Parts: sequence; structure tokens; C-alpha cells
Amino acid sequence: MPTESGSCSTARQAKQKRKSHSLSIRRTNSSEQERTGLPREMLEGQDSKLPSSVRSTLLELFGQIEREFENLYIENLELRREIETLNERLAADHTALLWSIETGRCLIKYTGHVGSVNSIKFHPSEQLALTASGDQTAHIWRYAVQLPTPQPVADTSICGEDEVECSDKDEPDVDGDVSSDCPTIRVPLTSLKSHQGVVIAADWLVGGKQVVTASWDRTANLYDVETAELVHSLTGHDQELTHCCTHPTQRLVVTSSRDTTFRLWDFRDPSIHSVNVFQGHTDTVTSAVFTVGDNVVSGSDDRTVKVWDLKNMRSPIATIRTDSAINRINVCVGQKIIALPHDNRQVRLFDMSGVRLARLPRSSRQGHRRMVCCSAWSEDHPTCNLFTCGFDRQAIGWNINIPALLQEK
Repeated sequence: MPTESGSCSTARQAKQKRKSHSLSIRRTNSSEQERTGLPREMLEGQDSKLPSSVRSTLLELFGQIEREFENLYIENLELRREIETLNERLAADHTALLWSIETGRCLIKYTGHVGSVNSIKFHPSEQLALTASGDQTAHIWRYAVQLPTPQPVADTSICGEDEVECSDKDEPDVDGDVSSDCPTIRVPLTSLKSHQGVVIAADWLVGGKQVVTASWDRTANLYDVETAELVHSLTGHDQELTHCCTHPTQRLVVTSSRDTTFRLWDFRDPSIHSVNVFQGHTDTVTSAVFTVGDNVVSGSDDRTVKVWDLKNMRSPIATIRTDSAINRINVCVGQKIIALPHDNRQVRLFDMSGVRLARLPRSSRQGHRRMVCCSAWSEDHPTCNLFTCGFDRQAIGWNINIPALLQEK
């Protein structure tokens, strides 16, 4: 009779020994009835040294673990669906739109970016626009529009509790009136591509021959408009930049950052480019802007706005304390009124000494429904001299009676 060799016999015994100590768990259906019968099914035909009660307990524990993982998996799928839905609602459309204030219609649509459009600035003398984008670029593009002559309107009045009364028009359509025949510009004149992160803001230097950009890569770049060449890379911030602004009459740039500082860059002397760092806030500096005179105004997530004198920046000359984080502020050049857009949907107006002048409406019919992200004055327009933008996808134009505000002061 054939017999097994010693090595084969030893190998088989070792294999059987390993098998006797193995514990196999089959994937089963998720019904409670089948889970109840799981231990009995798995115990049948198994050669195990464990007592049946221990095996039953182990299998029941593994069944509970499986059910927990299934629940987590289902919750994960539901959360993913919710995130996708929110992303669809909040996703930027990668466009810049130019609107007519008089008609409320879109005049020009720019589609050259492949990322969110984070800011737009107009050339001081030509029909050129500068846009900053999440696609890590800034674009310069030309538009040609015939603007209608603004028609004068009656002044608005001041109502109680310092709240400005706006026009009694119907609530604006959130999506606006972007007709299919709106002219579209698809290609920029110039694309500025030196950043390695989101370009969050851009601005023209005085004269319009150079531009500055601010990025999440912690740098600001100075470009020549004609050649699109990088002139200077402004480094020094420790975290992402949030904004940049240029002086209206001098070659000065101010950049703000999440590192709680803002920096003043001086390009007035071609041979010397100095920088000064200011640490007046305790949280992200969301923006810092120049006024016509010798002042800088900074706003922060620390819920304060501070007014600084360029001749003595050691301490602010005025501090405005609020109840909500402040986003991109803007200063009315002629009257020196600061517009403060807040996270809590409020828009407040202050003078340069820190005195509150007014609060814009925030009712169900008027005002923003979500966080107000920026403000911009348009002093020469008789109908709408202040604009605000919010995360509710609305840009709202306000008619602020500035003389009445200052008279009530």
C-alpha cells in the first residue's frame, strides 16, 4: 500500500492544525432574520476548539461590527450626496458680468477663466477690466459698451434707528437678466500666470501701466501690463493673502493676509522698494484700503475696523468695534465714509473718526439673505452710489443720501 512520507504527513498535520484554529466569517445579507441564524450556519461543519458559546458571542460581535460599518457607509453616502448638492448650489460659474444700472440688464459676459472670479477692477481711463481668479491667473480684457446717460432720481431719506431707507422696488431677481444675446468675451488680452495658488484680488497701479495681484500662495506680484512680465514678487506674509489695494495717486500698495498683518509696499522710488509690516489685528485681515489722503483703513475677522495715518502707523487713530466679522470694506473718497460688509448680513456706514452713520436694511424684502462679502462706492452715479455683494448671489445697488447722513451726524 502506498504510504505518506514523513514530510508530507507532517505538512498535512500542520495544515489541519492551522485550519482548526482559523475563524472564517462569510458575508451575509443585512436582514435581521439571516443575521440571527448566522452563528448556527457558521458552526455547522467547523472543526474548532472554541466552545460553542464563545464562538456564538464572537460571531454576534462581528455581526454588530458589520452593522455599524454598514450604517457608517450609508451615512457617508448620504453626506456625499448632500455635499454634491451644496457644491452645485454654491459653485462659481467662472464668469464676470457687466451690468447696466439703469436697465438691470447684462451688457458684457466674460468667460475666459476656468476658476471662480474673485475680484474685478476697471482701468482708470480705458475700457479694460482686470479680473482675479481661482484658476491661479489674473486676466486683462477689453470691453466696449455704450453706457446710457444716468437719470437723476429723488433723494432717499433717513428712517429710525439709523437705518437707511432704500427704494421701494420689487425684490431683485437673484439670477438677474442675462439674456442669450448678451455679448460674450472668451479670450483675454493678457493672462498673468506666475502664481501657484488662487488669485484672490488684483488692482491697477496709478496710471494703469502696472497691476498687482494677491494670492493664496502667500505672495503678491507686480506685473507690467504691456509685456505681461513679472516685475516684482512681493514676499513676506506667513499665510494666504486676502486682498490687495493700490493708492489712487501714488505708487503704493497695501496687502492683507490671514497672518493677522497688512503690509505697505512703497514703489515711489524706482531704486528702493520698501515694505512696512503692521500688526494691529488679532485675526485675519480681510482687507486694507487707501483713502485719497494719508489714511489706510483695515478690516478684520476680529470684528474691528481701524483707521491709520500713513505718517504715523504705530497705532490707529480710530477703532470701530462691531458684533460680526468684517469683509472687504470700501471708503467713499469724497466724503470719507466707510462701508462695512459683515458676516451677519449687515452693512453699516461709519465716518473716519469711528462714528456710526447708518445701517442698511436687512428685511425679507430688502438687503442680503446671506453673508455680505464686499462693498464698493460709485460716488458719481446719481441713482446708485453704493453697491454690495453677498453669498446670496446678489449685487445690490443703494442710493445713499450722504448729505443727510452727515447732517444728522
